Amino acid sequence: MKKFFKNFYLLLIFLFLYAPIVVLMIFSFNDSKSRRLWNGFTTRWYVELFRDADILHSLYVTLLVAVIAAAIATFLGTIAAIGIHNMGRRAKAAYLTVNNIPMSSSDTIMGVTFMLLFAAIGLDKGYLTLILAHVTFCTPYVVLNVMPKLRQLDKNAYEAALDLGATPHQALHKVILPEIMPGIVTGAIMAFTMSIDDFVVSYFTAGTTSQPLSVVIYSMTRHRMTPKINAISTILFLIVLALLIVINVRQSRDEKRREAARRKGAMQP
Repeated sequence: MKKFFKNFYLLLIFLFLYAPIVVLMIFSFNDSKSRRLWNGFTTRWYVELFRDADILHSLYVTLLVAVIAAAIATFLGTIAAIGIHNMGRRAKAAYLTVNNIPMSSSDTIMGVTFMLLFAAIGLDKGYLTLILAHVTFCTPYVVLNVMPKLRQLDKNAYEAALDLGATPHQALHKVILPEIMPGIVTGAIMAFTMSIDDFVVSYFTAGTTSQPLSVVIYSMTRHRMTPKINAISTILFLIVLALLIVINVRQSRDEKRREAARRKGAMQP
């Protein structure tokens, strides 16, 4: 009986979370502008969506900013993670606390802070301010994904490479980076996902010609709702869902590899 109520409770939670998304996806194929009545199946809203120049431009802005921000955040986050890993215990704890601040802060506070900062230094809102803001809140996620891989790394691997004649640069590229690459890739995917999914920070830092898709959708909802919003929201949800599945699959494979390596090491005399 206890197990039944537990499963029923979980079912209600998932139903509450995902039922609105399912309804949105279904009505993106509704042959009517009604948000309540089903009038038949159609794909015309998707066709109209890809004929809308404003939406296509905002999609271009979203993907461009996400790719650039994820690339820069991955580079900076990887370097930061390696530096923090080699610090002392107290310094490491302090820097990790600072790293967690952007993730624990309210999105509204972050957005307003960026807006005031860019205004104070004389930067007009546009692509540059949008990318800088996205890099700032994406980098901590890369650090947190790379740090566990660095902890799993053999402490003597880097020194062994130096003893065998490798330069510090060669040891980094041929020993350290290949070992932590799964964490770097996962961090890059996470940064890309967070950038695509962001709305609040983008709302405060985007210019009139550099508005990402989330801001454009918000502007559209302030007027008469159109099923094109359902269509673009469905596409965005599926993109983010696919990226999250990739992240989870990679993490699951890494855990299986580590478990296999542990068993193999335990079996060896």
